[in-house]
Amino acid sequence: MARTRKLVAALNRRGPHRVLRGDLAFAGLPGVVYTPASGLNLPAIAFGHDWLTVSTHYAGLLEHLASWGIVAAAPDTQRGIVPSVLNLAFDLGVALDIVTGVRLGPGEISVHPGKLGVVGHGFGGSAAVFAAAGMPARLKCAAVLFPTVTVPPAEQPAATLEVPGLIMSAPDDPKTLNSNALTLSGAWDAATLRIISKSEPGGLVEGRRLPKALGLAGSDRKTQRAVRALLTGYLLHTLGGDKTYRDFADADVQLPRTEPLDPESLSVTPEEKIVALLK
Repeated sequence: MARTRKLVAALNRRGPHRVLRGDLAFAGLPGVVYTPASGLNLPAIAFGHDWLTVSTHYAGLLEHLASWGIVAAAPDTQRGIVPSVLNLAFDLGVALDIVTGVRLGPGEISVHPGKLGVVGHGFGGSAAVFAAAGMPARLKCAAVLFPTVTVPPAEQPAATLEVPGLIMSAPDDPKTLNSNALTLSGAWDAATLRIISKSEPGGLVEGRRLPKALGLAGSDRKTQRAVRALLTGYLLHTLGGDKTYRDFADADVQLPRTEPLDPESLSVTPEEKIVALLK
């Protein structure tokens, strides 16, 4: 634990790379891309946003990944009241096509086609599952951050996935009807479920959030710091092959800022969720 605690503390800080920001629209897809200032054959992820959220609300997270040498592309599509999880999943694949198909920045940045992953938050987390199921041979990992229920349900494609996965959930998620982190974990054999201590599922969104008037949670720095460190370590190992961070992808290792899995929480049924909410 002492070793991983030091690694988490280091990953909580900005990485060694200067970061550049670009526009995916030059290739016909609304969105942004963050890259290290230079580097060839880099790992890359496509990031899916939550419901009624835009990529600018994840700038800190995307910049953080890029500062550690990971190219991060985030489509700004499916932002309406009734978005399509399947269309966002498709756009995640398009974003990966873009970053692997062209030299980025001043021509000194390239992505390795064998070091790709998808990541998403909330609604975008479920979209990441659909994206992973649609291109399993291309991806080395997928990470879903506080995923939420969608139509169609993401559990169906999750059951087909063999790609390694990371699922982040909040301590109270078993009591919420909107979360599907536990059911995704049950369907996805190759995924590791991490309960992030004192986290808020909606807290990953940065800055002021207009949909807060609709009852959505606001920004939470503790959640953001924990996710940045744990996600970065996971991606550095699974995409970058850095064995220094192998514990971040080991389901048998409890990491700092996470809680042990509660067997009772894992067995909560939808009916019990409703009862808990009504109390």
